[in-house]
Amino acid sequence: MPKMKTKSGAKKRFKVAASGRIKRGSAFLRHILTKKTTKRKRQLRGGTGVHESDQHSVHKMLPYA
Repeated sequence: MPKMKTKSGAKKRFKVAASGRIKRGSAFLRHILTKKTTKRKRQLRGGTGVHESDQHSVHKMLPYA
């Protein structure tokens, strides 16, 4: 059987923790930052987990993770 290919967009966006949990970065912090409050921008820093309803599709995009 040939090897399965990893989706290259997914490998740039998601990391898999040692526990198997999938991590992702926060959205809404790239541009148009002047109207967003400092508190809102600070809380968007760092990552968060992928919702459990989306984990199956992310695992399919990352077959060896």
